[in-house]
Amino acid sequence: MSFEFIYLASQSPRRRQLLEQLGVRYELLLPGSEEDAEALELVLPDEDPEAYVARVTRAKLAAALARREARGLPLAPVLCSDTTVALDRQILGKPLDANEALQTLELLAGRRHRVITAVAVGLPTQQAAGLSVSTVDFAEVGSEQLRRYVASGEPFGKAGAYAIQSQAAAWISRIEGSYSGIMGLPLFETAQLLKQFGLHF
Repeated sequence: MSFEFIYLASQSPRRRQLLEQLGVRYELLLPGSEEDAEALELVLPDEDPEAYVARVTRAKLAAALARREARGLPLAPVLCSDTTVALDRQILGKPLDANEALQTLELLAGRRHRVITAVAVGLPTQQAAGLSVSTVDFAEVGSEQLRRYVASGEPFGKAGAYAIQSQAAAWISRIEGSYSGIMGLPLFETAQLLKQFGLHF
């Protein structure tokens, strides 16, 4: 079986941009108002960051597969992804407000952290997943710079309160791993998964 398009169950404009970079046709399959999408991202006590991201992505995929079926949409693979930033075992998710964003960035300044992105693709009868782990070194950043970045609004909706493709790139002295994974969708792993589902791109 082969497919001409996939469903992308993500509101992230960066993931849409990355799929377009691969030449993958997609249709959005977003949660309805009756779904509590945020509840899927709650961290369990003492949860390992890699295990957390993989679990959340599997839960997102299960919800999206049910959503496609409930809406009576044509059959096609569904793609879900989730990204988190980890400082050792501490999970740094999306900041709730400016204070939390500033605290997160102060934690990251001058230190190395991991950016972990899981991706999963599924049909009702077949599922496959991958994991990308990258390391990012942040230079020391002054408080005033951090405050200006927070005031720009850029940290909100971003794991770890920053985006690598934003002005925060000026603070990143080194990365090791997948740039696209740090953006939110590791393209190598994603392409390998999509090929398993007979997708042409």
